Amino acid sequence: MASLTTNQQSNFDGFPKAAELIEIEGAFALEASDRAIFNQLLQTAHDSGRLTEADAEWEISLAALRRASTKHESNDRIRDSLRRLRRTEVRVTYVSARTGLPRTMETHLLEFTDTDDVDTPAATVQFGIPKRLRVVLARSNRWGRIRCEISYAMTSKYAIALYEMVCLRANLDRSVETIEMGRFRELLGVPPGAYERADNFMRNVVAPALLEVNGLSDIGVQIEMVRRHARAPAHAVTLAWWRKSGDEFRAAVQERRRSKVGRMARLKGNVETVDALTAVEAEQRRNADAHSEVAAKLERRRAEELAVGQAVTALRAKAG
Repeated sequence: MASLTTNQQSNFDGFPKAAELIEIEGAFALEASDRAIFNQLLQTAHDSGRLTEADAEWEISLAALRRASTKHESNDRIRDSLRRLRRTEVRVTYVSARTGLPRTMETHLLEFTDTDDVDTPAATVQFGIPKRLRVVLARSNRWGRIRCEISYAMTSKYAIALYEMVCLRANLDRSVETIEMGRFRELLGVPPGAYERADNFMRNVVAPALLEVNGLSDIGVQIEMVRRHARAPAHAVTLAWWRKSGDEFRAAVQERRRSKVGRMARLKGNVETVDALTAVEAEQRRNADAHSEVAAKLERRRAEELAVGQAVTALRAKAG
């Protein structure tokens, strides 16, 4: 019983998200914000200790969801995400308690949402998780610790999915795994028929996901395509991961605390860094420019006064 996901406590490393929810399939309609918001809703349900209760429902303020996901004052985007979570049908694979055989449940992630119509600071959303899904979660004994702030920091839905995949595997006695390509695409939430060529898949899905996971999370990841021979299409990927430490860990924490504006450029290394000496020189240049401008104004004033004095002198001489 102690090994059940529902018996684990949230801590500094995050809240325990069941493997059955990390490895969902068919979630390609969900956006990055939807996945991040669902993580916060799921943590709220888990931390309440009532996730397995038959009629359990939960409530959270819209302001809390909005502050974490968007700078907009309106809750419209939050409502859009809740709507997609309620309407998107996903597949959850689990092992039957009765037969011990694998089964697949098709379900929505939220049973219902009930929100205030008026956007006040006290506005809330009440929500429920489908009963059959909670039954599966009650029996789960595999989980990954997910930090909601890391999910919210990411803009790519593929990055969030990859982050959760490596969190699920972080404490294994191995740090390398080969995953069949079709399975890997499903776990990332790639739409059917999209990015089928390996180069497009790497450029539009894998590369942006790696950039954000390696730049923002506490885990480092490397992905390589697996081919049977040089000209064969990639049939699998090799996934390698490691826990960050030292400067690598601190750099990710620092980037999460910075504004999202310009983040992708920073992660790609396209932003020139300004060291302390350059900053001092720039300040000195600004001060010098300011002094020059003041000096120029004084010089113009002296010239004007001199011109006036000369004109007065000329008038007096003429009058005399």
